[in-house]
Amino acid sequence: MKIRVGFEMVYQCPQPTPMILTLNIHYSRASDLERPDHLTMTPSVPVTAYRDLFGNWCSRIVAPKGRFVLSNEAVVNDSGIPDVVVPSAAQIPVESLPESTLVYLLGSRYCETDQLSDIAWQRFSSTPPGWARVQAICDFVHTHIEFGYHHARRTRTAFEAYHEGQGVCRDYAHLAIALCRCMNIPARYCTGYLGDMGTLPPYGTMDFAGWFEAYLGDRWYTFDARNNVPRIGRVLIARGRDACDVALTNTFGPNTLEKFTVWTDEIASA
Repeated sequence: MKIRVGFEMVYQCPQPTPMILTLNIHYSRASDLERPDHLTMTPSVPVTAYRDLFGNWCSRIVAPKGRFVLSNEAVVNDSGIPDVVVPSAAQIPVESLPESTLVYLLGSRYCETDQLSDIAWQRFSSTPPGWARVQAICDFVHTHIEFGYHHARRTRTAFEAYHEGQGVCRDYAHLAIALCRCMNIPARYCTGYLGDMGTLPPYGTMDFAGWFEAYLGDRWYTFDARNNVPRIGRVLIARGRDACDVALTNTFGPNTLEKFTVWTDEIASA
């Protein structure tokens, strides 16, 4: 299947404003791009790029004073296969984990393992280790948090989501990540595009999505506590410890986001 993905963001900047952008599709999907996802800027400004500590592709710009439009559109070839489910995937003892995974056992800005450790062990210590334990965490988070865009708050942490019982997809991911880490399972945050393909209406407002990956056996697996069912058509943008590491835009000066539109649609076969 082919998926058209893209976005448009319109800023008003009262002065020239430096920005770091993490908006390009992840390099792991580069071979799937039928149409490259070049950032378009109006007015055009110089761009320099680099890879961050997690391998994500980032762009540096200085947005000019006044109205500034960021947009992007790409066509992605996708298998159409749902997220992989491997119930036999085992939990690896901490002392045997690859060193590259260890950072994803630690607490981070939005995932307070120190405050959630006792809660996690009380709830999940009796579950079978491995895939079943991660799925039990997803089942709990899925029912514990009430979804609603009106619940969105960019400062909400996993600990707060646990106690407030409401949030958006990033809150589901943060709480599940924190609980996995408390149970000695490496978990990392993912952001990207996720359309409604393969689901029944009614459809909500399109936005970028947040999910997570857990390290089991010898690889990372996708989990989604918000939807809690295998989905098709995920297009990864970035990974990190939590949403702080994969902010779509970091702005260093006053600005107003006037418009924010995201789309991800299956292209009908000819």
